[in-house]
Amino acid sequence: MAAPFDDARLDDDAALRSADPVLRSLAEAGARVRREAGEAADAIADAVRTAAGGTRPRAVVAAGPDSRLLRAVLEPWCPVPFVAWPGPSLPGWAGALDLVVVLAPEGADAGSASAVAEAVRRGCQVVVACPPGSLVARHAVGRDCTVLACGSGDQLATAVVTLSLLHRLELGPAADPESVAEALDEVAIACSPHRDLSVNPGKLLAIALADATPLVWGGSVLAARAARRVAESLRRASGRSALAGDAEHLLPVIAAAPLPDPFADPFADPVEGDGDRRPVLVVLDDGAQSAVGVEDRARLEATAHDHRVRVETVAAEAPSEVARYAALLATGRYAAAYLAVGIARI
Repeated sequence: MAAPFDDARLDDDAALRSADPVLRSLAEAGARVRREAGEAADAIADAVRTAAGGTRPRAVVAAGPDSRLLRAVLEPWCPVPFVAWPGPSLPGWAGALDLVVVLAPEGADAGSASAVAEAVRRGCQVVVACPPGSLVARHAVGRDCTVLACGSGDQLATAVVTLSLLHRLELGPAADPESVAEALDEVAIACSPHRDLSVNPGKLLAIALADATPLVWGGSVLAARAARRVAESLRRASGRSALAGDAEHLLPVIAAAPLPDPFADPFADPVEGDGDRRPVLVVLDDGAQSAVGVEDRARLEATAHDHRVRVETVAAEAPSEVARYAALLATGRYAAAYLAVGIARI
């Protein structure tokens, strides 16, 4: 039987020391973004100078398994056709008029290396973010190749550096690495293990999810992606169920939740098994106000109210949408880490 959640562990120095590797990595996220941006600065400047006065590519293809984050950012904004192609190849039509972008934080993925090699063979313009000297980097050799040296292995930092180049090429929205790093630093301060749980959003969210099944929802494209990543982090940290999806996917789960028993013993031991945990709706709010998102959120919260399902809101107010995505993701990951501390999994 899994250990019950003990919120006292969240302010216990010995328990928090056991989670130091995870919490330290989260706290260093802003520094990784700054370091990656600094190391890629010369390559970005060279790529911008080379592109000055030239024509825009016919299309942008984000290739490789990490292409989905680029799609979430670029698809609503990119002024030319944009395609995310997560497989190890390229669309049949991709050629010399097109720009292929590949994120390879680890640099050892054979599929990403294959996509880069194919892009070079077809004469595409290529931008690759990967560690120098890696398998992927060795395939990114050619006159039209730009390699952004990213060695931290951090998928978010690698994406931010790439997006900053695409913004300067007028192919994407603003993605200033410093604003993203500042947003991550603010979350690290707010969710610091040294900050009391009464004012710590990461610890408070972990407590809210202690004996619940999290249902994570985001109303914008980026917030929805953050929701999926947060749910994944919660599953890994706790070994329990955590769901993320559109309103249509979550509404039936909320509606199926039985009303709580007002006569139940609040001090009874928690029941064993995911099926007996009540859901908690976690809303990731990045400030987007699309008509569909506003309506879906209202439906979710109204259904949660009707079925006495608790609603937790995680909000981000950073200056850019990429920075808000980073803040939401970091807060959710802190909550996952504290959830693991509370049930003594780390």
